[in-house]
Amino acid sequence: MRDTSTPPARRKKVASVRMSPGGYFALAAILTFTAVICLRTHRDLLALSLIVGTWTTIPFLILTDRLIFDGVALKRTGLSAFLERLLRRRRSSMLTISDVERVEATSLRTMRRGGNVRYRYRVDVMGNDCVFTFASGGKQFRRMVHAMLPHIQEHMLDARARELRDHLVETKAVRGEAERLGIASNVVLENARTAAEKRIEKHRREPISANSEADLERSVLLRRAANDLRMSGCLQQSAEGFRRALLITPRNGWIIYEYARLLKSQASVFGDARLLSRACAALALAARRESNDARLLELEYCDPARAAKTFRRALEVDENSYRAQLGLAEVALAQGKLAHVIHHYNDAVRIAPDKPSARLARRESEYYSRLNNDEDYLAAEVRRMNWLEAASRIQRLTARVSFAALLVALVGSSLDQFVGGIGWAVASSSIIAWSGSLLVRRLLSTRRRLAVDA
Repeated sequence: MRDTSTPPARRKKVASVRMSPGGYFALAAILTFTAVICLRTHRDLLALSLIVGTWTTIPFLILTDRLIFDGVALKRTGLSAFLERLLRRRRSSMLTISDVERVEATSLRTMRRGGNVRYRYRVDVMGNDCVFTFASGGKQFRRMVHAMLPHIQEHMLDARARELRDHLVETKAVRGEAERLGIASNVVLENARTAAEKRIEKHRREPISANSEADLERSVLLRRAANDLRMSGCLQQSAEGFRRALLITPRNGWIIYEYARLLKSQASVFGDARLLSRACAALALAARRESNDARLLELEYCDPARAAKTFRRALEVDENSYRAQLGLAEVALAQGKLAHVIHHYNDAVRIAPDKPSARLARRESEYYSRLNNDEDYLAAEVRRMNWLEAASRIQRLTARVSFAALLVALVGSSLDQFVGGIGWAVASSSIIAWSGSLLVRRLLSTRRRLAVDA
């Protein structure tokens, strides 16, 4: 009898984004500098081969190295992924959504102008011994975030990843919404700051009255616009949106929490410790306002002692709060209490809502249990962390020295060959040290390998 069964249909691509190109750029910089050294030593053919090979191969690798989401799994494609599969002898570079353990997002300021900041976001998706990293850069990044993150459960996302999922909007659309709601531009807000502070102080002295349904709806719109503006880097306009929302609903703990996140961003941008203390106070106020909401209580807080108290309150409200147990483990780790860390991770394994979360907590519990019970392994891990920290310092120092030495070499060569030679020698040594420290960091960044060797 002939088998009439057909193979499952290939899933269509939902979103696609380029993988983070940082490693490719680092390799291109090293090879280009090597080509320049070859030119100085009159190895013209080798220098030409390096330049042509680098700047034809690296762009091709960057353009073809992509991360594809088909609604069920993330898959890395391209020549780099193919070579990695051959070297590691893996069948495919793929991670299904059901195997995701953690999603972390970080932000980097790339420009500051007035009250606006240009953010570049980096998203790390981890699970099943795989880490996929991609960075912001236009519509493809937004499409990937909006397509992938809603499929991942809430407890697997950190605070920044949740904000990207809910409030990553095109800057032009965000500003249009702010204009529609009457949120002024940065110039107007800067001139009206004093008057706004007086209005806020006056409102604090007035009794709180019931709001109409229209006011509550406007508060919701203002809150969403303020969060969208914050993610787009329009911090002053975001603060104005939160101010207006809080004038309508001053006891809403979630708005206070999100306003505290804005204050933390402003404190980081402007280097203002006073803003950071205000952010911590706002987080404490949000926890008091929503003392029975475990979802808010299990989020991060500034002060470790206050954070531990808040996480314990979250467990009183919901004894199955997985994120609260992880938070308590992180606080105990910061305080150096390994036994408490192990205890909280074991509790997290017990109440984990799914297998990937349980796997993550169990792996952390086993790691810290071995640190606590095996002195040799503890010494090896402390040594690894010290080496990793030293390599990071060396990498930062050599990066600065190499740029300065290149400037001296380029300018000094036209003035004095001796000065130019010193500049090239220092630049070469710095590049070699930078490359070595980068390689050391890659080797020491994964504790699993040392766990086997220890």
